[in-house]
Amino acid sequence: MANRPGKRRFGSIRKLPSGRFQIRYPGPDGRMRTGETTYERERDADKALSLLEAKLTEGGWTDPQRAKVKLGDYAAKWITERTNLRPRTVEIYEGLLRRFVAPHLGNVPLGKIDTAMVREWRVTLIGNGVGPSEVAKSYRFLRAVLMTATDDQIIPRNPCRIRGAGEEKPDERPVLTVAKVFELADLVPERLRALILLATFASLRWGEAAALRRMDLDLVAGTVSVRQQHVELDSGELIVGPPKSRAGARTVAIPTAIIPALRDHLAEFTESEPEALIFTGARGARMRRSNFYRASKWVEIRKKIGYPELHFHDLRHTGNTIAASSGASLRDLMERMGHDSVRAALIYQHRTTEADRKIADAMNGKISEVRPDDDDGSSGVLARIG
Repeated sequence: MANRPGKRRFGSIRKLPSGRFQIRYPGPDGRMRTGETTYERERDADKALSLLEAKLTEGGWTDPQRAKVKLGDYAAKWITERTNLRPRTVEIYEGLLRRFVAPHLGNVPLGKIDTAMVREWRVTLIGNGVGPSEVAKSYRFLRAVLMTATDDQIIPRNPCRIRGAGEEKPDERPVLTVAKVFELADLVPERLRALILLATFASLRWGEAAALRRMDLDLVAGTVSVRQQHVELDSGELIVGPPKSRAGARTVAIPTAIIPALRDHLAEFTESEPEALIFTGARGARMRRSNFYRASKWVEIRKKIGYPELHFHDLRHTGNTIAASSGASLRDLMERMGHDSVRAALIYQHRTTEADRKIADAMNGKISEVRPDDDDGSSGVLARIG
């Protein structure tokens, strides 16, 4: 039974050979769609059309056909369609999907996923011994994927609605004293000493420090410019790319007390070309994290200074903490740390309002405290590393 002219403004109803009624209606793209179910009475079919029309008008309509797409397939496509993602981020997302999401939810149609299912999935991960950080990352990834499915009008709302499930609460990391930083620097091979000092007192990430070139270091102005970073993928591939975020590209003031060590390093271990890498392996190759740990005998030396769980990133954490204790403002800390979000800077902020040069000067004062002046009147640090 077809619509009678002028009777119905939206969609159509027809009577099937079985005697039941089927609806057809135009989606937001104008393409005609057939209803997912049939109705015993024409009035029920007419009511269903009215409800669909209201949803389309109010923006609450979802595509029933696309809702049948499995989460695993949709998430994989979601990753590939985000062409602005960095290679390392792609690798992380693919790993989360492969290890934690797909085994449990990969074969579930998008339209069948609800909050109870998400909650059960999360509890299963925790029960299987997956670490809190990876559980939180997996949840945030799933939430982002399903938010896009919501925006695409595949599902009516995002089922990831568990309060606090995406928050990470990492263990408190160690903060070294200035004396311990120099003790650590004195234990590594000479070619790695300046790396320890610069990573700490300029608050550099590993990839930023490893990518520094001679032209990035201005010892007259006392600054280091972060223009690129090295990213190591799980495959072993090493990629040279822009900093982690827009804020990651920055120029940081260096405490004058470590400049002699940097000057000596450039003279002895860095080629003369402006593009030459400042820190390299023993044979001049790009510095990799694994090579650094091996060459520095990291496991042994961190035990010697009394911090057996110390990570290289804890040097940046130490530098950030010292910077915050100088009285830096939130904006100054964000710029020095290379963060475009206040969240990380808030962790370190203790007091307010000092400029970046003041941060470096405050660091210099702390270094001088543990390296007293020599007889010639110069700083003990300068005398030892100059």
